[in-house]
Amino acid sequence: MARRGRSIGAALLALVVIGGAAAIWWPSDGKQQARRGARDDGPVPVIGALTKRLDVPVYLEGVGTVRALNTVTVRAQVDGRLLSVNYAEGQQVERGFVLAQIDPTTYQAAYDQAVAKKAQDEALLANSRLDLERYAKLASTNSIAHQQYDTQKSTVAQFEAQVKLDQAVIDNAKAILDYTTVTAPIAGRTGIRLVDQGNIVRASDTTGIVVITQLQPISLLFTLPQQQLGDVNRAFAAGPLKVDAFGPDNKTVVESGELKVVDNQVDQTTGTIKLKAEFPNTDLQLWPGGFVNVRLLINTLEQVVVAPTAAVQRGPNGTFVYVVQQDNTVAVQPVTVSQQDETQAVITKGLEADARVVTTGFARLKGGAKVTVTNAEAAPSPTAAEPAQTQRDRRRPGGRGNRREQQRSEASPSPPQ
Repeated sequence: MARRGRSIGAALLALVVIGGAAAIWWPSDGKQQARRGARDDGPVPVIGALTKRLDVPVYLEGVGTVRALNTVTVRAQVDGRLLSVNYAEGQQVERGFVLAQIDPTTYQAAYDQAVAKKAQDEALLANSRLDLERYAKLASTNSIAHQQYDTQKSTVAQFEAQVKLDQAVIDNAKAILDYTTVTAPIAGRTGIRLVDQGNIVRASDTTGIVVITQLQPISLLFTLPQQQLGDVNRAFAAGPLKVDAFGPDNKTVVESGELKVVDNQVDQTTGTIKLKAEFPNTDLQLWPGGFVNVRLLINTLEQVVVAPTAAVQRGPNGTFVYVVQQDNTVAVQPVTVSQQDETQAVITKGLEADARVVTTGFARLKGGAKVTVTNAEAAPSPTAAEPAQTQRDRRRPGGRGNRREQQRSEASPSPPQ
């Protein structure tokens, strides 16, 4: 009985504690509800910005591959020992720069032999011509048979042909001798050395001596969807089109060039069209083989109404913005957007310039709501303005930041029918 009495007493004590806690909690929660209701009845703090009239460029974006305008594998054209390598790896060379020297001894001898043979035949030709002159005088007085004169005339013609043949042999020997001096066929940058001094090189070698790549200017091949081909062709027919190449951050334009070629057929496997642009590559920001994000300027919309992209809202009934009226109330204004990017949207219908639109603070907005507006230029960044605890809650899946965003999405009104 004593044990049962103690159990009943403990249960009663627990009920008293729970009741006290409830008494403390519920009034506090009621106060919070009251404060929330009071806050909901006041003006909604928002950030606003003015619409403007600007010239807006129209870009088409794609991904391209950088290619050298010219690439040459320099190979030996004659066999021989490599006497010297005169370039440094990665050196910028001009056309005609002596890259290497092959042993010219045997080719020099063949050339000298051809020159000597021509000199010999020229001497025989000169003597034959003198004899022909003598025979001509004798034949005119019938001192010799006319047949002897004709024979000498044929001999002179044979020596003339032989001298021409000797000159052809000299030209061939000279060309082969010149091949022992390996020169750069184009201006460009040398690659890694493919053969070292002292090795025997042959004309049949496929590896070559060095690869020269032209980097200035440089080309870039990129693709666009075939649906954009008509816009590109119309713009390209009107004049040169500017092409921008972006850096690794995909924000900084590292080089600007011009569109040179639109391919003559669509790739049926991908539904894309190839285009080729050329860049001066003054600072060597583009390198052969690299992938680059590019944008092609095809048009410029002149003096159109532009609003911040953050102001454009989308609901079941279409696209709309909140416009701040003179009495600091907001009106839901349906708009038509022709194009937009991360920062601005082009409004073709529904807004004029210098209209004040809401860009941040949509949680409790509705048509006719009273607002207090802060200019976008003067508003601090949300991350910097929030205390550390709020930022941690926003990052935490169940934090207060996520609950607020959920409340905002539920409270955002749709545009009027």
